[in-house]
Amino acid sequence: MSTVNLNSAEVSVREVRLGSITGFHGGASDLVEASHCGKLKDKSRSFSQCLGCSTSNAACTAVLIQDAAVISHGPVGCSTCLHEFAFTYRVNAGLRGVSNPTQRKIYSTNLEEKDTIYGGTAKLEETIRKVYQRAKPSVIFVLTTCAAGIIGDDVESVANAVEKEIGIPVVAIFCEGFRSKMWTSGFDAGYHGIARKLIKQPEKKRNIINVVNFWGSDVFNQWFRRFGYEANYLTPYSTLETIQHSSEAACTVQACATLGSYLATALDQAFGVPELKTSPPYGIAQTDRWFRELGQILGKEEEVEAFLEEERAKYMPEIQKLREKLSGKTAYVTAGASHGHSLLALLGELGMKAVGAAIFHHDPSYDSESVEADTLKHTVEDYGNVENYTVCNKQEFELVNVLNRLRPDILLARHGGMTLWGAKFGIPSLLIGDEHFGMGYEGLVKYGNQILTTMENDEFVTNLSKHAINPYTDWWLNQEPYTFLKGGKK
Repeated sequence: MSTVNLNSAEVSVREVRLGSITGFHGGASDLVEASHCGKLKDKSRSFSQCLGCSTSNAACTAVLIQDAAVISHGPVGCSTCLHEFAFTYRVNAGLRGVSNPTQRKIYSTNLEEKDTIYGGTAKLEETIRKVYQRAKPSVIFVLTTCAAGIIGDDVESVANAVEKEIGIPVVAIFCEGFRSKMWTSGFDAGYHGIARKLIKQPEKKRNIINVVNFWGSDVFNQWFRRFGYEANYLTPYSTLETIQHSSEAACTVQACATLGSYLATALDQAFGVPELKTSPPYGIAQTDRWFRELGQILGKEEEVEAFLEEERAKYMPEIQKLREKLSGKTAYVTAGASHGHSLLALLGELGMKAVGAAIFHHDPSYDSESVEADTLKHTVEDYGNVENYTVCNKQEFELVNVLNRLRPDILLARHGGMTLWGAKFGIPSLLIGDEHFGMGYEGLVKYGNQILTTMENDEFVTNLSKHAINPYTDWWLNQEPYTFLKGGKK
């Protein structure tokens, strides 16, 4: 059954489309079971400290396209979170071979109070024209904000009308923050706009493989070239042309199913590009499954087996040494859903014990509706249950309370700012922004060495813990971490 409707301007949000949740505490195995037997229930919080906004996640899919311009249709404050992608673009461009990274083209319609009364469509029209004249982009994206959604501006009609006038695609992306509790719905909104307005029907097949990812290092080309293919990254550092021809790829893979599930399924269902459905290649068990499915899709089963045999011969001695050094050490993980599951897999492969995890949301299934895409299920089956598994909705006050109680040997984080809380307790804390860093056999060695180095060099966090001021008082730290989660600790 098709779950993608590219005739609609808007995509259904995750809590409706996938049944995603933001509140849970228990064992990871309990969450997997509930997800697959129809017993999954979302828990609400009587107190929330912070939330993410789907506008930023939608911007992640658009701002980093090399020849694109992005307009935030709303008050200027709603565009202030987008500057981080301009920084990310410059810093990571070298990882993708972009020799001359250009300034990102980010604009705002700057809706004011009078615009919320009389409407902002005229302002949006003028802004699109000015952006085209100033920046000369190949494509313009319009991101909707809460203000634009509340006043009911017809963004789709404006985008289509001005598109005909200026002769380049103008893509409306509907990602108002109030639209969904899942800020990850912003990824889907961005990729929905890209799939319905930019991707062309295939004319011929090319020796390319689509990679839906963030901005990690280029590990995929060194793998794919072995089998006669090139990576077509979507969408960081892509161009309008490479996006348009993504329908001609041999298949689509993902670095993180939280990010790429919707686009991979859209390419499969609407354009006939097979999706590699199994979880990304983190840990030996999953790496083998991932490459073998890739081999089946490409018709390169023998070449894949030869490649895996070489990887095992080259890296297993180092992996075994790391296991001996890290066996029995404890760790805690905080990250987005799919990548958090991947980090838990790395820990299990290295012989470490994950004493808990704070994962930002949970998708019981992905758009492919395939059980093979369930990253948490794979992690639990391969390495066992993870107790103290929390779907935390980015609630840092819960994380601080849990870390104070569990005191793991190391904290692994995916997002900036989270490692601070471990460091304040004297817990060695590791953040690696390159989501490809731990992939494959070589990645397992690199990540294991980084964990070992972080744990052995703990002088800074030890000294910091002696002087750091914790904003959370004993009143909170002495309570159960999930006091404000409906149903308490259970």
